[in-house]
Amino acid sequence: MAWPERVRGTDAGLISQIKLALFGRNRMSDALSKTPLHALHVELGAKMVPFAGYDMPVQYGLGVMKEHQHTRAAAGLFDVSHMGQVIVRAEDGYKAVAQAMEGLVPVSLLGLAENRQRYGFFTNDQGGILDDLMMTNRGDHLFVVVNAACKADDIAHMRAGLPDCAVEEITDRALLALQGPQAEAVLEEIVPGVQAMRFMDVAVMDSAYGEMWISRSGYTGEDGYEISVVADQAEAFARALLAHETVEPIGLGARDSLRLEGGLCLYGHDIDTTTTPVEAGLAWAIQKVRRAGGDRAGGFPGADVILGQLESGAPRNRVGLRPEGRAPMREGTPLFAATEGGDPVGIVTSGAFGPTLGAPMSMGYVPHELSETGTPLYGEVRGKRMPATVADLPFVPANFKR
Repeated sequence: MAWPERVRGTDAGLISQIKLALFGRNRMSDALSKTPLHALHVELGAKMVPFAGYDMPVQYGLGVMKEHQHTRAAAGLFDVSHMGQVIVRAEDGYKAVAQAMEGLVPVSLLGLAENRQRYGFFTNDQGGILDDLMMTNRGDHLFVVVNAACKADDIAHMRAGLPDCAVEEITDRALLALQGPQAEAVLEEIVPGVQAMRFMDVAVMDSAYGEMWISRSGYTGEDGYEISVVADQAEAFARALLAHETVEPIGLGARDSLRLEGGLCLYGHDIDTTTTPVEAGLAWAIQKVRRAGGDRAGGFPGADVILGQLESGAPRNRVGLRPEGRAPMREGTPLFAATEGGDPVGIVTSGAFGPTLGAPMSMGYVPHELSETGTPLYGEVRGKRMPATVADLPFVPANFKR
């Protein structure tokens, strides 16, 4: 598929990832959905690309590198309105929803305090990941945020798996992420009270832009917030944020390099239906009560596989990789245990140059016996095997407000 002039010159590896992530393999000529901030993106000179069925900004005038650095130093504003926002209710309240939802995810939702958020994932019968998501105890219901490309399938999955619950997709709200060390000060001016929130706290607050659903979270490794705002107030709210000299609009390009430096998985690349949470290094998200011997052990799709791997280990593991030199090892790069001969032992699932790291970085899967930090490997780049070393994740430590 030919890419138009407006996206040439952006990072080739990122464009490759975006192409793979197209919702339903949409072609450029197919109709793309637009977020409530679409006109603002165009006004700000964003380079737009199709992503998960939406026309989305990949970068603005600063460019990917400077947008990444600005988010680390000050505050970046991301449009994540393409993601799915869903409310799940039951007649008997949150407890009934949590009990039902625990049949779809290997996560403790009954133990989730009110106005707290938790990361989790839908699994299939083979222990693979259908999608990763964020879930919030909102007192009388569960609020769920799912990935854009999986949105329709996730909603259908919940409706089929939660027959006694009402699953409502929220279509009249935008979702913005304000990330970086200055995010707290900026948002506090507009919505007083957010400063007191801790990482993964959630609050419903009134503002000049209507009722906001705010979580202190994000997917950049930086402190910040995700804010759900009524769609017809989204642009005015975004403009108010951008009026601060510390805030710049940030596109998909920097969002990708930030999450990769943070060692965070991108669904459809680092995790998918063929990877288990244990292989992906996400076992930390499975609470003790859902593990073997716990009060509510198992009971979710693929439990036998996942609990077995928690007990005995997984045959392969997601690892960080530090390639030598300056050239990144991109997604799809085969990995080898020796410089010559032999079959590939693994594959790179994400790779880019890390602006904060100042060096290339990759993530990928290798056999368990080759997953120890410091293990030498080789990636085949343009027919030549280049050295890389297994590295600890994250590449750049997180700055969440604990």
